[in-house]
Amino acid sequence: MAKHWYVVHTYAGYENKVKNDLQHRIETYGLEDQIVDIQIPTEEVVKIKNDGKRTSVEANAFPGYVLVRMEVDDNSWAVVRNTNGVTGFVGIEGKPTPLRRSEFNKMMRRANPTTPEAPQRTVETEFEVGMTVRVVRGPLEKFEGKITEVMTDAGKVKVSLTIFGRETPVELTMDQIEIIV
Repeated sequence: MAKHWYVVHTYAGYENKVKNDLQHRIETYGLEDQIVDIQIPTEEVVKIKNDGKRTSVEANAFPGYVLVRMEVDDNSWAVVRNTNGVTGFVGIEGKPTPLRRSEFNKMMRRANPTTPEAPQRTVETEFEVGMTVRVVRGPLEKFEGKITEVMTDAGKVKVSLTIFGRETPVELTMDQIEIIV
């Protein structure tokens, strides 16, 4: 029988635990020839804190999913299905459906930023529309206003400031503002 990639659904946040537990179960049941690889697709995420500092972290590209390359029979199916944290296989009517090679490649490209077809890194920030902020750098320092738009990819926000008695929209970088608590 041929080995194919299958998508296993897990509880979100349990992907690494499922991978470790499954590797242990494979060894315990002697299924190393049937279940040959386990992957958790990840991607680099840039987080921008409310003080404007950027940090890069590795995050699951598909939370709640683990990819398993295996030959499906009753034994291998039971070992994977009965691993703590696994809720089932992705498939039709409860039957595991193998990924096409193109689907697997697409999922792993997203997870590998060095691959040319990979999308740009995801950017996350704590800033949200409606938050009250104070400008801490630049010519508008000490002005306060409300965020009207967050442009995470550009690392900028639009803030409505009152300048000379008028509401004025201003585009600022995220490191120029801080949240007023």
